[in-house]
Amino acid sequence: MKITKRVLAALLALTMCAGISACGSDADKDGDNSAKTLDMKEEDKGALNDIANEKLGDGDLANTNLKFLSHWDINPGAGQVVPPDIQMFRDKYNGTFEYIPTKWEDRYIDLQKLVLGGDSPDFFSAMDMDAFPKGAIKGLFQPIDPYIDLDSDLWAPAKSTVDSFVFNGDHYVAGVQSYPQYVCVYNKKTIEENGFEDPAELYWKDQWTWSKFTEMCVAFADRASGKAGIDGDWYTQALNDSCGTPLISLENGKIVNNMDNARVKQVQKLMYELEENEVCYDKYNNDSHRRGTEADPRGYGMATHETLFYPIGLWGIEDSPENVAGFGDVEAGDIMFVPMPRLDDAGTYYVTARVDGYLLCKDAPNPEGFAAYMNCRMASLTDAQAISENQMREQYKWNDDMIKMRSEVIRLVNEHPLYDFQDAVNEQLSNTMKDSVRDVTLSTNKAMYADWDTVIADQKATVDAIVEDANNNIDTDAK
Repeated sequence: MKITKRVLAALLALTMCAGISACGSDADKDGDNSAKTLDMKEEDKGALNDIANEKLGDGDLANTNLKFLSHWDINPGAGQVVPPDIQMFRDKYNGTFEYIPTKWEDRYIDLQKLVLGGDSPDFFSAMDMDAFPKGAIKGLFQPIDPYIDLDSDLWAPAKSTVDSFVFNGDHYVAGVQSYPQYVCVYNKKTIEENGFEDPAELYWKDQWTWSKFTEMCVAFADRASGKAGIDGDWYTQALNDSCGTPLISLENGKIVNNMDNARVKQVQKLMYELEENEVCYDKYNNDSHRRGTEADPRGYGMATHETLFYPIGLWGIEDSPENVAGFGDVEAGDIMFVPMPRLDDAGTYYVTARVDGYLLCKDAPNPEGFAAYMNCRMASLTDAQAISENQMREQYKWNDDMIKMRSEVIRLVNEHPLYDFQDAVNEQLSNTMKDSVRDVTLSTNKAMYADWDTVIADQKATVDAIVEDANNNIDTDAK
């Protein structure tokens, strides 16, 4: 999975912080859209300046420019509001960002070339959940502890987040919070037309369960007529993690394979039963792709009432009305979302987390500037919520129900952060999980489709061996 420029701009503008993962068609595009960005209101700028003076104190930067290597530009683009953290960095330090473009598939190749060649960028995104711990093991990043006071009052709210990314006793990710990796988006008109109970109302009554979710999906889906209960690129991970246990976790500095965990087995059985009822969009017979083409908008099929649920990051609907039209008419109140359903016998709704943060590159030319920008992100996160909500209402036309639910899923993910590291260890593990493990119980390719016991029998030993080798490398590799 990868982040796109539009995705990051949307999330930056709304969360005062970081980005979220996507596989959209805007990836790897460059261009100066600064002239088309939407200025923050002057009163909001003034409020941010007050926050900066209170939280960050005095002091200038000798070097105000930060070099950022990515396949997306951190500078906000067309139709996007300048987010509070970037506005604060500009106003407080006259800060600027130098974008070093790369392609998604070349990110680590280019980073390694730059680091080894003595021309390191300053920072790199941790938000795709594939950089740590492998980047620390390979010496591509350096600890942030010498530059950021993680024990300060400013960083106290992020303690549980930054403590989740420790290697050889040092912190590597300047993460300001956990952020929802997936929510379950739906079109309210589709729900109403089919006589279903509104999932948001069920959630607030603590009745949004797997049985309700399954009942709706089975009743709605009709593969012959093109109606799918579930579509998108990420629903297998989102549904698995609803059990509270990721397939691959990092515990006490060790990578753990959870394929035979009891909760994982339980939810994978439910997933297998979903596809027994042909609930998923038939990707196998449609070029192994979600409904539509790369040119079609995200959420394609939701506005036309052909898809019931679309698990995706909040970034998917944190954008202008025209950019979310695939899901429905946001101004008319069509679009809504909930967490993924909870297991019927569980008392907790689990939301897959991604870290909202960045890594400091090895031999970065401006680590002090990196620290200053990270402090701006932390300061704006903790004190500028009202600005963010105003932007959502005014620019993206969100209603109060959406804003309330957004706050709720952010609360959930920070109360019980659930990080999945299956793409963050090495290519061998990532490819094995992608090709042979995580999609099997929901595969529309009947030659691949199998129950979880079969997946364990076929793949657990392979995954165990990869994990053991990776843990041995963590033990022996130097910082």
